[in-house]
Amino acid sequence: VARGFTQKYQVDYEETFAPVARISSFRFILPLAIQYNLKVHQMDVKTAFLNGTLKEEIYMSVPQGISCNSNNVCKLNKAIYGLK
Repeated sequence: VARGFTQKYQVDYEETFAPVARISSFRFILPLAIQYNLKVHQMDVKTAFLNGTLKEEIYMSVPQGISCNSNNVCKLNKAIYGLK
């Protein structure tokens, strides 16, 4: 959820979840990493709007560096993956 702190309970969202690996996956991978002397790293990856088609209208604040009226907002038409 992008900017999830602005959500209102049971009003402006349908699903919010955090996919995590199962403990059984760690129990399988960690012994292999030890056996083969591999390093294990933990990381967080932000993938908001990366996959799939948008089912709802999504509006966002105007990005920094774009000059326009401060009352304007942007409508997200497609996934933002690949933008720089």
